[in-house]
Order: sequence, then structure tokens, then C-alpha cells
Amino acid sequence: MSKFSGWIFRKILGWKLVGEFPNLKKYVIIVVPHTSWHDFYLGVLVRSMVAIEMNYVAKKELFDSPLGWYFKWTGGAPIDRSKNSNTVEAVVKLFNGKEEFRLALSPEGTRKKVKTWKTGFYHIAKGAKVPIVMVAFDYKNKEVRIEPPFYPSDDMKSDFDFMYANFDGVQGKIPEYSFQID
Repeated sequence: MSKFSGWIFRKILGWKLVGEFPNLKKYVIIVVPHTSWHDFYLGVLVRSMVAIEMNYVAKKELFDSPLGWYFKWTGGAPIDRSKNSNTVEAVVKLFNGKEEFRLALSPEGTRKKVKTWKTGFYHIAKGAKVPIVMVAFDYKNKEVRIEPPFYPSDDMKSDFDFMYANFDGVQGKIPEYSFQID
């Protein structure tokens, strides 16, 4: 399946993969920019090509539905998102309870234009003591770029400045929604 996905990614869509995912069992993957539903199938192709299990979290009610098996099969992990729960703590607990867990998400939290990212992914990485792997979906250059693992420090502002700079100039499917440093 990975060869077929790679053929679609490279030959049909004309994209290239730059860099590689680290040989680590646990990390947080942030994908930026997230501007379109097209990012989903691009991510699915990359996941299939590299043949590494990647996970995501979703509200637990989805896993109790008739499609619950599908969400688990695609790497989903249920979490309680009720008002009385702490999502960061719940995800850190998931990391700590699994031998292998690579959480993929978009720190923008939406497909619309944002000036700053949500910080939950950062607190999850710190709490679980795992690195952050930055992945850029650059539609302008048709590249998915994977950066080496980044270990957050105790200086959140400096860490975010570093991560923001990594994605400066990366163009999403809808360019005007792309994340940019102002």
C-alpha cells in the first residue's frame, strides 16, 4: 500500500517528501498550515507512504458510534472533552499509557486564518516529555517538509518564535489562510 500511496503522491499529484519522520515511538506532530479539507487526504497519503502509525484524538462519543471501529483503525484515540475534563491532561495520560503514540494535529485549530496557534500541543509535549515534529504542507512548492524533532524548553515564547519561523512563507491550499508571522 505504501508504494501505491507514494505513486499517487509523487506521480499523480506531483508532490515530494522532504525529510523523514524520526525513529521514535512517541512525539507530537504539528502540521501547518491547515487551510483546506485537501490536507486530510494529503496527510493520509503521507502516513501510508512512510508506513508509521500516527494517531489523533477525538471526542469519545465518536468511538461509541457505528463508525467507532473506523476511528480506531485509522489511529484515533477517544478522549473526554466534557466541561469537567482537562484535555491536555487526558492526552498526556494517553501518551503515558501507550508504548507507541504519535499525535498529529493542527495547532491552528481551524482552517481559517489565525495570528497565533492554540497552545495545547505544546503543553501536551511538555507534560508527556516528548518532542514536537514540525510538518509543513507547502502547496506552492508541492512539498511536505518534515523537520527533525524539537524538544520544548522552559521558554515558551522563544519556542513558539522558533516554530513560527519554521513555517513562515509556507503556503497552504488556500493561500490567504496560510499562517504568517506579522
